Amino acid sequence: MLEIAENGRTWVLSGPTSSYAVHLTEADELLHLHWGPAIALADAEELAARPLPGGSSFESPLDGREEYPVEGGPRFARPALSVRTPERRGTEWTFERYDTEGDELRLRFRDTGLAITLHYRMRGDVVERWTSLDNGGAEALELLRADSATWTLPEREGWQLSQLHGRWAAESRLVRSGLTYGEKVIGSRRGHTGHPHLPWVALDTDATEERGEVYGCALGWSGSWRIAVAQLPDARVQITGGAGYDESGLLLLEAGESFTTPVFAGLWSDAGFGGASRTWHAYQRAYVIPDADQDRPVLYNSWEATQFDISEEQQEVLAQRAAAAGVELFVVDDGWFGKRTSDRAGLGDWTPNPDRFPAGLKPLADRVHALGMQFGIWVEPEMVNPDSDLYRAHPDWVQYQEGRKRTEFRNQLVLNLAREDVQEYLWEQLDTLLSSAPIDYVKWDFNRCFTDAGWPGDAYPQRLWVDHVRALYGLLDRLRAAHPGVAFESCSGGGGRIDLGILSRTDQVWTSDNTDPLDRLAIQHGFSQIHPARVMAAWVTDSPNTQLNDRVSSLRFRFVSAMAGVLGVGGDLSEWTEEELVEARRWVDLYKEIRPLVQHGDLYRLRPPSGGLSAVQYVRGDETVVLALLQSQNYGEPLPALRLRGLDPTASYECLETGEVHRGAVLLHHGLRTGLRGDLDATVLRLRRI
Repeated sequence: MLEIAENGRTWVLSGPTSSYAVHLTEADELLHLHWGPAIALADAEELAARPLPGGSSFESPLDGREEYPVEGGPRFARPALSVRTPERRGTEWTFERYDTEGDELRLRFRDTGLAITLHYRMRGDVVERWTSLDNGGAEALELLRADSATWTLPEREGWQLSQLHGRWAAESRLVRSGLTYGEKVIGSRRGHTGHPHLPWVALDTDATEERGEVYGCALGWSGSWRIAVAQLPDARVQITGGAGYDESGLLLLEAGESFTTPVFAGLWSDAGFGGASRTWHAYQRAYVIPDADQDRPVLYNSWEATQFDISEEQQEVLAQRAAAAGVELFVVDDGWFGKRTSDRAGLGDWTPNPDRFPAGLKPLADRVHALGMQFGIWVEPEMVNPDSDLYRAHPDWVQYQEGRKRTEFRNQLVLNLAREDVQEYLWEQLDTLLSSAPIDYVKWDFNRCFTDAGWPGDAYPQRLWVDHVRALYGLLDRLRAAHPGVAFESCSGGGGRIDLGILSRTDQVWTSDNTDPLDRLAIQHGFSQIHPARVMAAWVTDSPNTQLNDRVSSLRFRFVSAMAGVLGVGGDLSEWTEEELVEARRWVDLYKEIRPLVQHGDLYRLRPPSGGLSAVQYVRGDETVVLALLQSQNYGEPLPALRLRGLDPTASYECLETGEVHRGAVLLHHGLRTGLRGDLDATVLRLRRI
C-alpha cells in the first residue's frame, strides 16, 4: 500500500507488518523518516514536522538522515551518487515531481541535463529500491558511482552486523559481530558475485532466531559490487550498496543514454532472524524466482563419475542406474563438446564432440527421456580456452590489456561479453544447441574471476564490468524466451554467483562445490539466512569424499543433509552396490513425498550446525517435516529435545515415523532417540495434523 500526503511531499509504503516513509523538505532535501513497524500517514507527517538538528562547519545535519546522499553540497557521508563532467564533479539536484505506476513510487530529480529517479516498491514486507539515471544533456557525463539505495536505521545502541563470508568450497558461512564507528565494507572486485561474500547484511541489537527486530538488505547484482555499513560520528547507521566496487569509473553516459541500477532490497522483521529469513524466502518465491511454484526435480550429474573421460555409451549406463534410483533429471557435465578431453581445450566451441557423440546429443537425450527422465547439459559460455577454434579465430574477443600477459586460470580466459559480436556468437551457438536436441536443463558455469579486464580500442573500456553483466542477463532472458521449457542453474565454481539478480533468471543455484555432508550443514545454514531451499541444489556424492577431504559418512547422513534443498546425486553410480542403490531409491522416494514442504514451505532453523545435534523444520499447511542430523555425541550425553515451531498450538499432530501424537507446541524426543544412533547419523521425522 502507498499513501501520499495532501501536499505531495511525504510518502508511506506499507506491507503486512511494516512501513517505510520518506519526506521532501521545502528546501528539496529528501529525508528518511521511518523504517520499521507499520505506521499511518499521520504518524509519518508528525515525524516530518520535526526540525533537523543544527549543523556546524564540521558536521552536516543531512548526514545520516538523507534518503539518497549525493556528492557535493553540505554533506560528508559516503555519497550514493558521484557524477563527473569535463567542467565539474558532484550533483546539485532539485525535485521535479513524483508519479506512480501500479505499486511503484517514483521520485524525480534533475541536475541540469541529468534526470535522477528514485524508485520504490513494496513486495510483502520487502522494500525494493533502485535508481535510474538519464542523460538528457548535450554532453557525456561519467558515473563514478551510482548506488542503488542508501538505507537508514533507527537510532539504537549496540548494533550487531551479520554477514555471509567464505571462499571456494566454504561459502555462505554466517558471522555476527558488533558494529563500531567507521565503515564496514564488503563486496567483490572479481567481476562476479564472488565466493568471499554474498551481497546481504543484517543488523540487530538483541535478536534471536525467533524474537527481536532484524533489518536486512540484499543486492540483486551478479558482477562486482559493494555494500558499505557505516556508523557515523553521531552513532546513526546507514547502509549503501550497488554495482561496482570503487569510484574509478562505472559508466560513461553519452547524450541520450541511461543507466538503471540493480535492485537493493530491504526488510524489517520483529520475528528474529528466522522471521526475516522466511520473509526473504516468501518474497523470492513470489517475485524473483521464475516458475517458483513448480517443484525442482531430483537430478543426477555425471561429473564425479566420469570427469572428462566420457562417452555416449557410458552416459547411457549411468542414466539407467540413475533412473532405477528414482532420479528425474539426468545431466551430462563437462566434456561433451569440442576437443574437451581435459580442462585445457574446447571452451568456446559449443558443438558436440563427434568422437564421443557421433550423431550429436539427441540420441542420448531421447534415450534419457525414454527412461522417464529429463535431460540436461553443462556449459560455460563466458569462457574460452586458448586451445579452441573460437580463440584461434577471434583472439581479440577476450578481456585483455594491451601489451600485458593474458592471465590464465584453469587454462581459460574470459570472453568480453560486453562486445555485441560476442553476444551474438553465443546466442547463435546456444540457440542452435538447445534446438538440436530435447534439452530440458542447462547448468551455466563461470569458473574464474576477471583479471585482465581490459578492452583495447574502446573509448571507455571500464564499462565492460557493468556491460558484461547486462549482456549476461540479456542472453539468459533471450534464451528463456526462445526456449521456455529449459530450466537454468547458476554455478560459479560452486557458490560464486548467487544473488537476487541471477536468481531472477535461473531456476536454482549450485550452492558449493563442497559436497561433504557435514561441511554442507554450515554452508546451507548460512545460505538459508537469505535464500530459500527451492533454489539450493545439494548433492549426495561418494564416501569417502575423495573430491575434497576423504571423510567417510553413511548414505543416510549424506541423503538427509542434501534433502534440505533441491536433492541431487553426483556419485559414481557404476560403483554403488545393489544395496546402496536400493537404499538410495528409498531416500529419493521419501524426498519426493516431503519435497513440497522443503521447496515451498516455511523454514524454521531449530538448532544451528555448531556441533552436536542440528535440525531444520519445514511447515506447509497441515504438514511438517524435521531433518535432524547428529554430528557428534560426547560421554553418552542424552539427545536434547526439539521444540517445533510454526504449528497450531491447539491442534494435534501425529508423527508418521513413531505413531506418537503431539499437541501443537511439540517437543520431539522419542523420535530422535529411535532415529539417531551415533555420530554422523541422521533422521527424518514427518508430522501431520489429525
